[in-house]
Amino acid sequence: MLLQATGIRKLYGVHPVLDGINIQILEKERVGLVGVNGAGKSTFLQILAGEISHDGGQIFKAKETTIGYLAQNSGLHSDQTLWEEMLTVFTPLINAEQELRLMETQIADPISMENPKKYQDLLDRYSLRSDWFKDQGGYEMETKIRSVLHGMGFGDFAPDTPITTLSGGQKTRLALARILLLAPDLLMLDEPTNHLDIATLTWLEDYLRSYSGSLLIVSHDRYFLDRLVTTIVEIERHQSKRYTGNYSRYIDLKAAEYESQLKQYDKQQGEIARMEDFVQRNIVRASSTKRAQSRRKSLEKMDRLDKPNGELKKAHFSFEVEYSSGKEVLQVRELSVAFNPLEPLFQHVSFDMRRGETVALIGPNGIGKSTLFKCMLNTLVPAAGNIHWGTKVKIGYYDQEQTNLNSANTVLEELWSEYSHMEESRIRTVLGNFLFSGEDVLKKISALSGGEKARVALAKLMLLEANMLILDEPTNHLDLFSREVLESALIDYEGTLLFISHDRYFLNKMAERIVELSPTGTEQFLGNYDDYTEKKQELAEIQQEATLAARSTSKSDSSFDAGDKPGASSFEADKLAKREERNRQRRLVTLEEEIHVLEEEIQAIETKMALPVVFQDYMALQEHQQVVDLKKTALEGVYAEWEILAVE
Repeated sequence: MLLQATGIRKLYGVHPVLDGINIQILEKERVGLVGVNGAGKSTFLQILAGEISHDGGQIFKAKETTIGYLAQNSGLHSDQTLWEEMLTVFTPLINAEQELRLMETQIADPISMENPKKYQDLLDRYSLRSDWFKDQGGYEMETKIRSVLHGMGFGDFAPDTPITTLSGGQKTRLALARILLLAPDLLMLDEPTNHLDIATLTWLEDYLRSYSGSLLIVSHDRYFLDRLVTTIVEIERHQSKRYTGNYSRYIDLKAAEYESQLKQYDKQQGEIARMEDFVQRNIVRASSTKRAQSRRKSLEKMDRLDKPNGELKKAHFSFEVEYSSGKEVLQVRELSVAFNPLEPLFQHVSFDMRRGETVALIGPNGIGKSTLFKCMLNTLVPAAGNIHWGTKVKIGYYDQEQTNLNSANTVLEELWSEYSHMEESRIRTVLGNFLFSGEDVLKKISALSGGEKARVALAKLMLLEANMLILDEPTNHLDLFSREVLESALIDYEGTLLFISHDRYFLNKMAERIVELSPTGTEQFLGNYDDYTEKKQELAEIQQEATLAARSTSKSDSSFDAGDKPGASSFEADKLAKREERNRQRRLVTLEEEIHVLEEEIQAIETKMALPVVFQDYMALQEHQQVVDLKKTALEGVYAEWEILAVE
């Protein structure tokens, strides 16, 4: 065990933020910390890191355990260059290397050899220090630095780039790179996926999956949590609860738990109602007074269940359309943007959109996705090309920076100034749907958190009733639950939707078509994010095969003799074998996923069957058993196919 916290309590004034939080982190464990915005997740990490005090509870940590903590949006501030700053992580190794170089000079010095005993001591010290240097990764320092900098998006930066010249987002990514190089026993990260594009996110996931230490991560990225963590700790109503599995498993367990608790509560309430009714009807009748008194005593002694807490109060809203647009909504042709005439940001961008489509625009950070939106909104003039909107198109735009909010306004004024024809009661009702009630509506925009500003912007967008929504990173700043509400609202939206997002879960759920932006134009893919990645992999394999074929042909041509081309048939056979092996591996992965799902479903049903509400009900028990038998039969079939493929 690396760390254990029990009964952690934190008060702000007299109000508890945390009240009885427990967590235990074992070696190499991956823990996700979840909860709504304001639940106290960041506060809890700060307490564990020793940055703020706690008002109750205890924290136990092994003496030799090292802890690394990276706060949300905490950029790296330094006067050094990229390379110099990364090297500071390895200061002990650099010092050891200098000692080794000094000892090597002494070993080569003939004078040192004059005293055999001292010379042998020097050789022994060199051997020990050299072994330590090797074991600590001294020979891999520069390789590690280059690998992490490249993975975090600094591969094209010169090593002597001053950190002071970087943007805020780049400094945040650099801070993350530095703490990854430190490699503490327990790495605590608060929203590490902020400011990362999809390529960097994927690299970070793979890096952390093979991380040798333990992880405690706060994140609103469900895809990231699903791929990385094996345990979820939820903070809800100031307390914590632990769930085994990734985020999707946690959602299933929480839903099943609530359903089971509600059934038990309802059953007990029914029993209480029947007993109370019997007491009321029979307490004054001589023939049954004793039985009524007995029931009353049973009621008094009964250990009554509390009604299970339902979901926390969530925002709830929908996007309505005032009127429909024409069938052809948008046409972009040969668009180019160039802030420097000699170096365009992007060019030859072309795509169309029809009414009712949902399209995602993706690409690496800095490629110009938000800039393209500005061109579409006429706030930026492109260098070339044209944008044509269809008939009756009413545009609603969500800006990830919320620059369209007036920081001097209150929340109520912000909506009312835009929709002055509406009654105050209507505005307050809308704000209530977005979790602004009572005095909250009188808060200044400037005093709101990122999540609160996002909800205000979404409230304004909802009231617009646009038939074309352009959303720039709409899930940024929203907690996990608010993201799900937004997804539900957009799935039911009848208009046309174009959005930018790095949230792969959101992309998977929403996108029907993906437009990938690059400096030389756009490439389009039908389907969601998983379909996109699969197609990209296929294209990469085809390209690799074409390259190999070209090399093989080149070799055959160079050794061409008497009309014979050796190697051509063997290349085709090799290509076919590789394709079949890839298909086999893909099928194995699919089967393994099916096995995992079936086993979890069987376990979940068998767990339900052990509950009193089920095993005491013969019909319900029989129905559950039939479902289990069907799933076990299906599982046997999947296992049989897997065994055949696995031994090939």
